[in-house]
Amino acid sequence: MSEHVRVEKQGPVLAITFARPERRNAITVAMYAALADAVEQAASDESVRLITFRGEGQDFAAGNDLADFLEAVPRGREEIAVWRFLRALAACETPLIAAVHGNCVGIGTTMLLHCDLVVAEEGSRFSLPFVDLALVPEAASSLLLPRLAGRRLAARYLLLAEPFGVDEALMIGLVSHRAAAGELAQALERIVAQLLAKPEQALRETQRLLRYDGRKEILERMRLEGEAFAQRLQSPEAREALSAFFEKRKPDFSIVRNQSAPD
Repeated sequence: MSEHVRVEKQGPVLAITFARPERRNAITVAMYAALADAVEQAASDESVRLITFRGEGQDFAAGNDLADFLEAVPRGREEIAVWRFLRALAACETPLIAAVHGNCVGIGTTMLLHCDLVVAEEGSRFSLPFVDLALVPEAASSLLLPRLAGRRLAARYLLLAEPFGVDEALMIGLVSHRAAAGELAQALERIVAQLLAKPEQALRETQRLLRYDGRKEILERMRLEGEAFAQRLQSPEAREALSAFFEKRKPDFSIVRNQSAPD
């Protein structure tokens, strides 16, 4: 397990916390492995009735730790960890609840598409900057986000990479509950208490039925996105975008176009 993922069994609830606040909970390959282990084990444990996700510090999750992710790619470790976590979310038949605050970047937003309920604190911001990094979406978000928000809004979020707040997240259904500033923990506790008061097997079976339609399609889209993602990581555009990110400058994609133009 990663030191930056805290997994706590609280009676019938498995509480998972991103615990890397000094890096805004940017997710490393080791963290993905710990997350995948936790979700897979909880999904097969009948004593776990709910799984919750939270972030420590000022943000829920700032997406991938790009330096760690790029170092892992040549070794193939990302296939073992990142995609395993995403598949575990898609296949999970235990209710998933996320309590988010601050910034939810990249997978910090796309993973919410696989949660059954999401409570967001006022001021939360959601962003999907995959194209800006010369990459493509993951977590089947290219399938699920248009279904949720409609193709036009999904294009704003995925093609233009426009961030959005709690009001829009509620409007499109990415978020189910809003919490006032400073009251996220209490809001999550109320939702958990409501769910635990329900008949256990009826709740579990209802969640399974809600997720049943389209699961194979979601897993297939994850596979296609994963292949495209791996290809994009090796592209000249991605090299320029990621170099600019680490050098804290604006990328210049005209360099890439000029290099690839015929003589």
